[in-house]
Amino acid sequence: MFGGISIWQLLIVLAILILIFGTKKLKNLGSDLGGAVKGFKEAVDKDDKAEDEKVTQHKVIDADVKKDDKSA
Repeated sequence: MFGGISIWQLLIVLAILILIFGTKKLKNLGSDLGGAVKGFKEAVDKDDKAEDEKVTQHKVIDADVKKDDKSA
């Protein structure tokens, strides 16, 4: 149905954005967007590590409980 976006369409949109906002604001916008994406990735990685740590702790606790049950 749609052929997708061609390089010419992207260049026209970029030219319009430069005319409207100027290169300085676009540079600032790009760096802000990059910082936001970086912060999001770090937060996701932090949550994954915390979840992995919880799973590991539960496995260790379950293993200790099973050992105590067998020895009793």
